[in-house]
Amino acid sequence: MAGLNKVMVIGNLGADPELRYSPQGTAFANFSVATTDSWSDKATGEKQEKTEWHKIVVFGKTAENCAKYLSKGRQVYVEGRLQTSSYEKDGQTHYITKIVADVVHFLGTKQDSIGSNQGGEPSQQGGGGYTPKQQQPNQGGAPQQQQPPQKSVNTQQMPNNDTPSNIPPDDEIPF
Repeated sequence: MAGLNKVMVIGNLGADPELRYSPQGTAFANFSVATTDSWSDKATGEKQEKTEWHKIVVFGKTAENCAKYLSKGRQVYVEGRLQTSSYEKDGQTHYITKIVADVVHFLGTKQDSIGSNQGGEPSQQGGGGYTPKQQQPNQGGAPQQQQPPQKSVNTQQMPNNDTPSNIPPDDEIPF
């Protein structure tokens, strides 16, 4: 029987994405997403909360778009697979579990984020994405054609175990 490794997370970015490039030129971005569960304690009736932090790595054009348009506090939907890696530091083995994202949708609005985006603005048409900024009217008097907004960010499907092995582990969680 085949296995299934699928993760879906909706949460808020803890910091701006960090964009880097592998020695082979592959773009990859790392960021953390917080999800919070809340409930009422049955014994005391007090409201309880628990926040989980999820490390995300995304590759290719999607990584570049995430770095360009996402910022701290922005809500995102991430879909991908879990991947655990290990490294040695000071004679101890450390393990890191990340979500290797296949799909990233920008949720909420630009005003929802704490940082500031430059360039375009997120689309308000559900599913996230990017809408270019309004261009200045041209000087020639000819009418300009408007490009239809994109509905979602381009995603790059990565086969299992295609994560570059020479990328150093990201063991800092921004909180």
